[in-house]
Amino acid sequence: MQFPVNLKLTGRPVLVVGGGRIAYRKVEQLLAADAEITVISPDFVDEFHALPVTLVQREYAAGDVATFRLIITATGNMVVDQQIYDECESLGIWVNSADDPDRCAFTLPATLRRGALMVTVSTGGASPALASWLRSHLELAIVPEFADVVSRLAVERARIHEEGLSTEDVDWKPVIANIMQTSGMACPVVRETEAVS
Repeated sequence: MQFPVNLKLTGRPVLVVGGGRIAYRKVEQLLAADAEITVISPDFVDEFHALPVTLVQREYAAGDVATFRLIITATGNMVVDQQIYDECESLGIWVNSADDPDRCAFTLPATLRRGALMVTVSTGGASPALASWLRSHLELAIVPEFADVVSRLAVERARIHEEGLSTEDVDWKPVIANIMQTSGMACPVVRETEAVS
């Protein structure tokens, strides 16, 4: 069983090893989190040259991971992935190897973003294809208008805090339903659950 977590990567150094299409997709996701990204690879797909990242055009070398907080490999080379994994483990650095769960300290979920709202689906690396399939189906239910709902709820939450009150005691269900209704969205009926904040 894996422990779910969302990392704050703004301004933090992240290394991606690999310059192909898979590495490019990983870098796009990291850029959405405002990470400071360095990419090492002997070759890069053309799209990399338009990204605000540091490109180092060479093979991976021992010690390259030392100054980074997070490492993602997308080399397709198990020998290189193993070397990187072993180095990261010895230094206590979190590492993910694309399509290589045995060399991962963490796995990456399929992600759907609607502004500040982030919905993730994970199979713990067992079937990334299923996670992607489920995400594509969730896109139909979690429409783009949810970005506005999140923004309006953040304003309401901040207002409550400014009054010196706790948001833990608020029944958010009618507030959410009202915001969705005034945004022209259908509000689904859900089971009774504990209050959210």
